Parts: sequence; structure tokens; C-alpha cells
Amino acid sequence: RNASAPAWAPPGAEGSPALEPGAAPYGNFPNYSRFHPPEGRVSLLPGGLLRSLFPAAARPLLGLDVGCNSGELSVALYRHLLGLQESEGSLDQPAAGKDLNLLCCDIDPVLIERAQQCSPFPASISFANLDIMDSSVREPFLSSYLGRFGRSTFDIGFCMSVTMWIHLNHGDSGLLEFLSFLSSLCQYLLIEPQPWKCYRAAARRLRKLGRNDFDHFRSLAINGDMAARITQILTKDCAMELVCCFGSTSWDRSLLLFKSNSSNHEGRESSEQEQ
Repeated sequence: RNASAPAWAPPGAEGSPALEPGAAPYGNFPNYSRFHPPEGRVSLLPGGLLRSLFPAAARPLLGLDVGCNSGELSVALYRHLLGLQESEGSLDQPAAGKDLNLLCCDIDPVLIERAQQCSPFPASISFANLDIMDSSVREPFLSSYLGRFGRSTFDIGFCMSVTMWIHLNHGDSGLLEFLSFLSSLCQYLLIEPQPWKCYRAAARRLRKLGRNDFDHFRSLAINGDMAARITQILTKDCAMELVCCFGSTSWDRSLLLFKSNSSNHEGRESSEQEQ
């Protein structure tokens, strides 16, 4: 890491040349939503999901979207979960913000800037440039955001096609630490793991460009059926339970919803119901 670069910047971000097509070592593809449209994910989720998960919790609910790219999927999820039409944007944001506030983060500052410029809900969806694996930065940043609402955890977290990039860049221990951190921070977690064939394709793309960034992926002990492996980690090691699998996208990725069994999250709805 360049010592003069800010702590939240991707390593080598300062003054680095533009990436060649296909060379996005953090999954920070500049046109991601063109080849994986948001509709492919949100159409799998039931419209009344927030009402069924949080029938009694005080509003606004707080959501965290990790690895949001340029925000198209974040906005589509937000609209879908709140039942807002495509035409509804900033005019409806005060009402939307009473129901759900969403914090979206990504390691790529260029993608975050684009998301901020294009957001139809600037009052209730916040986009932040953040390396979620840098604990010295993420913990004060997320605590500060939660503190604005008098909270210490998020109601729901979204991790959409991000686990592979964490795994490839930080190894087995990084993936375990990432899942442990998210499970401690979110009452519910909606996760879309990339299958193992995507790992091979990512490494192959970079090898063709003469880069060796992911050569160590062959030594990863956590491999094979990644949806099953991540489910095992979250349920056995992270005190979560699998609530539902909402099926698979057309590109073979499962949408898995987990709920925390941790005492960090217990009692929020019941205590608020009593007030």
C-alpha cells in the first residue's frame, strides 16, 4: 500500500492506470450491471420480505450492502423491498427513509462516486468508499453510522457476489473473518456466493493479462460447493441459521437468507413492541 494513499483506498489506487477489461481484482467491474442485471436478483425476493422479517421492529430499519459496485443493484433492492416503482425517486425519499436506511460500501472510489451522482434516494441510501477488510477503518466508520440511529447493529446485510473476491484476495482466513464480522453486525444476512467455477474464471482472466494475483487460489482449502461451504461456516461457526434459499439466478448463483442467533440481536423487536 502506498503510504500516502488514504487508508480506505484500494491498494495501488493512487495514480494507478485504468484497468483493462476483465482485470478487476476486487470485482470492481465498471459495467457490472450490464452483464448481471439487478432484476435477475430482486425478482427472486418476495415483495413483502421486510414486513415478514420485521413485523414489529421500530423504523427505520438499517441495511448494509457490502461491495455495492456503482449502486444499481443497491437501488433496485431498495425499491423492491419498499415496493417503490421505477418512477419513484427523490420526491418519495422522505417517506422511504422512514422505513429503511441503506449504507452501501465498495473498495473502488470511482464506482462510489458514480453511485453517489446517480442515486435517486440520496437522503436514505448512503454510498461510502470503504475497504471492509480494513478493521481499523471499518469499525469506527460503521459505528459512527449506526450511532446516528442509536444502534449498534444492522437489521439486514446484503452480500451480493462478493465472497469470492474476499476469498481470492484474503485467503481462507480472510473469508472466515469476513463472514464472522458480518454475522456479528447484522440480524439477517442475504448472501449470494459465487460458485467455484467463477473462481477459476477470475484467475484465468487475470492470467491471460499476464497477472498472477490469484495463483494461490489452488491452495484454498475452502472450495467446491461454495454455497454449501458458506452455509456451513455461517451456521456452525457464526451462530446463524439458514432461513430460506430464494432459488438461483439465471447465472447459477443462490440467494441465501440467514438469521443471527446471537444475543447481540435478540429482543430488539420485543423490547420495542413493549415501549
